[in-house]
Amino acid sequence: MDKMIFDKVTLRKMAEKDTANVVRWRNSPSVVENFIFRTPLTEEAHLQWYRNKVLTGQVAQFIIEDNETGLDVGSVYLRDIDNDNKKCEYGIFIGEESCRGKGLGTAAAKAILDYAFSQLGMNRVFLRVFAKNAAAINSYKRAGFKEEGVFRQDVIIDGIPYDMVFMAVLFDDWKKGV
Repeated sequence: MDKMIFDKVTLRKMAEKDTANVVRWRNSPSVVENFIFRTPLTEEAHLQWYRNKVLTGQVAQFIIEDNETGLDVGSVYLRDIDNDNKKCEYGIFIGEESCRGKGLGTAAAKAILDYAFSQLGMNRVFLRVFAKNAAAINSYKRAGFKEEGVFRQDVIIDGIPYDMVFMAVLFDDWKKGV
């Protein structure tokens, strides 16, 4: 499916033409601070990711469009798609700072979960988030993710240890909510 239209957002498959926006969003300080991988993203690195991961189906990555404005606001993706165990890891970033806090991230999460369960046949979609990122955790809960545990001092960045919260949605839970 190239495009999925939902109430607040439309998800469209990422294309090579999205490179400049993705690089700009991923390198913005407010996005970088919530990512484990903090090395600046170059166009070349993004295109390598796109060609080696997205085009091969290892990652299902979409651009999030705000249905109200038509503006591209960020990206949502499923990575490490494991068809044997029917699970994958979820990730998102709203790159346009003016579009945060409007429920677009929660709407995009619900949309990609629908895709993961109804199109990809996944049984489990999980994520990792910094324990300090309360806004993201609340958004994920509104989308249906449940906390599974805290990995204490799981990631060390610039010599500082950070706790990571692991969350997931199971197909059975999602089905009950549909």
